[in-house]
Amino acid sequence: MRAVLTTDEVTELENIIERQGTSKAELMEHAGEHVARIVADYDPKRVLVLTGFGNNGGDGWVAADILRQKDVDVTVVTPVEPNEIPSALARHVARRTAGRDVTVVVGPSRDELAELIGSADVVVDAILGTGFHGRVRPPFSIWIPTLNELGPIVVSVDIPSGLNAQNGVVEECCVRADKTVTMIAPKIGLFSADGPGYVGDLEVGELYNRLDEVIGDVDHAAEIVESADLVDFIEPLASNVNKYTRGSVLVVAGSAQYPGAAIMAAKAAARAGAGYVSVAAPDACANLIRMAVPSIPVVAIPSDTRGSFGAAARQVVCGIAGKFDCVLCGPGMTTASGCLQVVLGLLEMDVPLILDADALNCLARMAIDGIEKTPELYRREAPLIFTPHHKELSRLCGDIPISGLADAVDAAREIVWAVGSDNLIVIAKGATTAIVGVEKVLLPLSGPASLATAGSGDVLAGIIAGCVATSHGDVDRWEMLAAYAVALHSYTGFAAAAQYGEKSVIATDLIDLIGEAMNLVEAEAARDLGLLDDREGEH
Repeated sequence: MRAVLTTDEVTELENIIERQGTSKAELMEHAGEHVARIVADYDPKRVLVLTGFGNNGGDGWVAADILRQKDVDVTVVTPVEPNEIPSALARHVARRTAGRDVTVVVGPSRDELAELIGSADVVVDAILGTGFHGRVRPPFSIWIPTLNELGPIVVSVDIPSGLNAQNGVVEECCVRADKTVTMIAPKIGLFSADGPGYVGDLEVGELYNRLDEVIGDVDHAAEIVESADLVDFIEPLASNVNKYTRGSVLVVAGSAQYPGAAIMAAKAAARAGAGYVSVAAPDACANLIRMAVPSIPVVAIPSDTRGSFGAAARQVVCGIAGKFDCVLCGPGMTTASGCLQVVLGLLEMDVPLILDADALNCLARMAIDGIEKTPELYRREAPLIFTPHHKELSRLCGDIPISGLADAVDAAREIVWAVGSDNLIVIAKGATTAIVGVEKVLLPLSGPASLATAGSGDVLAGIIAGCVATSHGDVDRWEMLAAYAVALHSYTGFAAAAQYGEKSVIATDLIDLIGEAMNLVEAEAARDLGLLDDREGEH
């Protein structure tokens, strides 16, 4: 796994590295060298480097110097003369570079800048660094839109200029990078709010050869889960397995209004490996579900006049739930009073439980000013997994605003820390999905935009249920199992986009690609572990 840090954590880590004998000046040199290597991979003839007032600009000056030594035609654009740059480190490297065979342009007009951008093969964005927040000011508020309008290949240093490294918010304008070369460790803002839309491909320059020895000395905002980390969940079926020993799932879901959610969740649970999946659905839609999935038994539960779970549902559902390895509750269920009682009853049971969609909305209705204020409502011994998207997470926490990953992680932590249990995790779904446990925040592989379609969350819930059931509770870290399930879901998105086109994917397309997603995760893990070369891992 790879650490993701806040801006304060990055500063603390740089201070530790400096105390161990590597100065910030040396880190700047290493950063510039790394950027120069990345830019050189594009085999450019002309490179334009846009610099600012601080150390981010210093990285750009170093990269310019190195690229010129490689016989690349380099122009550096700076807002002030090199002698006038406020940062001492950046001023030093700027003066050094300007004294060599590098063209320096100070404070160009918009037309002059546009001409320079138009003649460059690659533009290096070294304008604003991780300390930036708020609105972009002149001249950069002119430079950045001009750069975006002309659309050259752009490599951003550390973070796209204009992006808040702490929360991923763009208030006015931001560089749209083809590649972002972030230094030492990824910053949380690269994955949050507006960040994913501006970062492009992300590459990390570690800069310090003893990083593994010191990275643990600072807190981590999150950790990126790589395929090799999931190898424990990639196992073939035992030869003596049967449908019950493979793991069983009860899907408590559906209503007359939303029967499809129960169908998709149940099929996904089966595709994810569960040997026996059953659906408990209101009798108003039970026959429709039976016809749609003949391989999955359906238990008809008494419904109310609107086709949702009725007053007698709690007793019936809880009477059968204990027979299963895992219960998934919520998809398409509605928040009728009978549904609230079903959720309360399942929370009281000693069975691994996944609450999704309307089950979470039921919880939100039962709490006042956020469920973290009444943790006894959801405190239990058995494993409990919440799967809210940002709006559902907002409701769970008393309708607080959630605009991106950083907000979602903070809200999920409040929920988890209120009960302080290792068996509770929150899977906060979004453009970057975060898995929040009592000690760690994990960021598994993010899927493509094609997953942003109705019913995709029902498929994910089913995949999670199938993975929980096949584990039979033998899990050291529930966060890692959830990361595996989210990665599977992401890979179904990539496979579906490749097959149908990014804009044409619908949720039911994902279900039949779960097996292919498993193969993709296994191939990526084998490649990460050096057991497979790149060609063997292609699908």
